[in-house]
This record gives sequence, structure tokens and C-alpha cells, in this order.
Amino acid sequence: MITTGQPAPDFELLNQDNKPVRLSQLRGKKVVLFFFPKANEFSTGCIAQACAFRDEFTELKAANAVVLGISHDTPAELKAWGEKRGLRYDLLSDPGYKVHLMYGTKMNLLSILPVPMTNRSYIVIDENGIVIDQQIGVGPNESAKKALDAVRKNAPSAAV
Repeated sequence: MITTGQPAPDFELLNQDNKPVRLSQLRGKKVVLFFFPKANEFSTGCIAQACAFRDEFTELKAANAVVLGISHDTPAELKAWGEKRGLRYDLLSDPGYKVHLMYGTKMNLLSILPVPMTNRSYIVIDENGIVIDQQIGVGPNESAKKALDAVRKNAPSAAV
């Protein structure tokens, strides 16, 4: 599990187009990772979270931030779901929960027994690869707003 102020663990996952995305190759930009349980039409929380990031995408991009959604779904499932929802950012496939475990977003039952589920979360990483904000276990509707606030708060003009 990571903490704010630590370097973000590097990873490489396939996106919805079966192309690798490596976190360290995004240095120089802020990165907003959001973890969601499932790309399907029956998960209103996942739809709300993904669409909230879609709706804040222009603001995040203007603040030099890249958005990456991560779930355990296959690239094909992510592609179909993202197209249906008009998502303009990459969705990354983490079928073995490797990155979920690195970032502490895999859900545990009673804090001891890992279960194959995602704890809805967001993590904001600065241009140098340092975690500047995170919330593990966040509501789907507030996830994007909180991430955008963290990106804005840590903008160069905010340091004046």
C-alpha cells in the first residue's frame, strides 16, 4: 500500500486497445488513477464514477493531467464499455489485481481475507511521480471532483 508523499509504484498494463501503458512514461504530467470494480451496465456506481471523470476530463487535461481508469476487466470489455459511455481516457486492464495490490485498492474482507473486488479509489500523482493525494474507498460521484481539486491545489500557480 502506498502513502501520500511516496513515489508511485511503476506499472505497465494494457489499455482498451491492447496497447501497453507504462506509468513512468507519463512523467512531466500529473496522473489521476481511479480504480473501479467492473465495467458493466448493471453497476450504477462504476458508470457514475467513469462518467464523472469523463465530465471533468477537459478540466483535468487543461491542468496537465492524464486520467487512467483501472479495473480487472479485459481490454475488450473495457473498450466496449468505454465507447458506450463516451470515455475519452484510457481504461487499463489489471486482471490479476497486481496493480490493485500495489496501490492498496484490492478489497479485503474484515481487513484480513483478500476478495476479488476493487475498493473504489483515486490516486493523484504529480509530474515527478510522487503521490500527492489519494482516497481508498470513495463514493463514485465524489471521486472525480476530489481528484480535480487535488490537481488544481497542486498546480504551479497554487504554489505562489
